[in-house]
Amino acid sequence: MTLTVCIGSSCHLKGSKKVAQTFERLITENNLREKVNFHAAFCMGNCQNGISVSLDDKVYSVTPETAEEFFRTQVMARL
Repeated sequence: MTLTVCIGSSCHLKGSKKVAQTFERLITENNLREKVNFHAAFCMGNCQNGISVSLDDKVYSVTPETAEEFFRTQVMARL
């Protein structure tokens, strides 16, 4: 599975670094390095909707406050 966080200007200003750090921590804590291909990308073309996160090519809007819940309900649910 591929998980990507936008780190473009708009998403960066909204906290994408914190979202990426949360995902990195959860991937490590759950020993998912072999199962989750985690990347960052510059501008995913969804600037108006907040921090863009794609999971297997479907784009979601996530905040630093909802990142852990997103990971548990979307990423963990697919494993």
